[in-house]
Amino acid sequence: MKDKLIIFDTTLRDGEQSPGASMTREEKVRIAKALERLKVDVIEAGFPNASIGDFEAVQAVANAVKDSTVCGLARALDKDIDRAGEALKGADNCRIHTFIATSPIHMKMKLNMEPEQVIEYAVRAVKRSRQFTDNVEFSAEDAGRSKEDFLCRILEAVINAGATTLNIPDTVGYSVPQQFGATVANLMQRIPNSDKAIFSVHCHNDLGLAVANSLAAVINGARQVECTINGLGERAGNASLEEIVMAVRTRHDVFDCETEINTSEILSCSKLVSSITGFPVQPNKAIVGANAFAHEAGIHQDGVLKNPETYEIMKAEDVGWSANRIVLGKHSGRNAFKSRMTKLGHEFNSEQELNDAFFRFKQLVDKKHEIVDEDLQALISEVNSDAEERIKLIALKVCSETGEIPNSTVTLCIDNKEVTGSSIGSGAVDASLKAIESLVKSEATLELYSVNSISSGTDAQGDVTVRLEKSKRIVNGQGADTDIVIASAKAYINAVSKLQALELKKHPQKGNV
Repeated sequence: MKDKLIIFDTTLRDGEQSPGASMTREEKVRIAKALERLKVDVIEAGFPNASIGDFEAVQAVANAVKDSTVCGLARALDKDIDRAGEALKGADNCRIHTFIATSPIHMKMKLNMEPEQVIEYAVRAVKRSRQFTDNVEFSAEDAGRSKEDFLCRILEAVINAGATTLNIPDTVGYSVPQQFGATVANLMQRIPNSDKAIFSVHCHNDLGLAVANSLAAVINGARQVECTINGLGERAGNASLEEIVMAVRTRHDVFDCETEINTSEILSCSKLVSSITGFPVQPNKAIVGANAFAHEAGIHQDGVLKNPETYEIMKAEDVGWSANRIVLGKHSGRNAFKSRMTKLGHEFNSEQELNDAFFRFKQLVDKKHEIVDEDLQALISEVNSDAEERIKLIALKVCSETGEIPNSTVTLCIDNKEVTGSSIGSGAVDASLKAIESLVKSEATLELYSVNSISSGTDAQGDVTVRLEKSKRIVNGQGADTDIVIASAKAYINAVSKLQALELKKHPQKGNV
């Protein structure tokens, strides 16, 4: 019997800390349900004390998820731990994940604490967490740059205090595989009570080594890996869940452990996260990229046709590639539509919600011949966005011809009042966004404008991502339509709506484990 490798997903917490990747409560629940179908062991739902919105999102995930353990992050502070405990009350299985920095530079420059104080805070945090749950994880923030002797001392102390999982994070992505793997092995050997806890790793990708470092730790005894869908996360991201899982599964000759992940759900989960966050997956991304199982070279094509194993080390079907297209069209009924949406992880809360979504589906099939799952995910994201936004697009008219300056006239409904504005621009999209801005007056800076095709063909929906920045707040807006100008307008409106929502909230320091 091989050991079990626990998969701890932090897409909803660390992944959300990517600039512009903030998610609504409803979006977090959708992703959490997808992670549950994926059979993720632990879902880190957020940082409850970061804001009212984070608290409510963790609470909602805790109430919605039944099979996976739901985790909340907390600094080694009483108020954080109490807030996490309160948010997780409704969970069938919960975990509190508390942390404090342990590297010399963090202890001195950030915490302004002596090492003994740090140990005292860590022990107290674990003991307080135990008042809410027996499942307590402790993280030594910036362990990758911490002194090994001090790590031994603090980890031994928190085990005695009741920690059941010890996380060794490479918070700044500084480590290299051989060194990081050796560190994990040394800690497990040197700490007298190490057998009483599971060792975990959480690696960042600043040097592109997050997956390699995580796997090196697994080889050296770590039995939990903290990772995210698509490698989403702060700065350069985290270790990619799909790469960790498929590496362990494919190289079972190397890894003396196995996961319980339902790999056939990997692709749909990847697409859902990409759709909600607006972060597209690059074509050459391992496992879930569009080219991951594509073969261009003639020699490769010939070999694969004769035997797929000549150039493919895993089956595309095993990660969900065989099921990414559906047969739905203008003659499809509500039951077929509802059934497919359920398989994609979306449950309708009412008949009215189903009717609204089905109406939009019918509008879409009138515009394009072939419907794929990505179209449906974009449709649902649009329905959810419309329900939350106080600004809606009513009409858009663009005039663009050779030798003339493009101009656009836009009509919006803002707080149930219709307003119209016009503007010129360097192109149809530029003119339309300027016309919208003249009405919403967000005063935000456009940081990114990105267009991706949801499917192939000239009738494909364009998926537009707009990133806005204002007062150091960064949001992504998304819009999809077969008309790229309309998709762009929807994305801009979506981003402005998110900015307005954020302006009503205050966010303390996020967790940097």
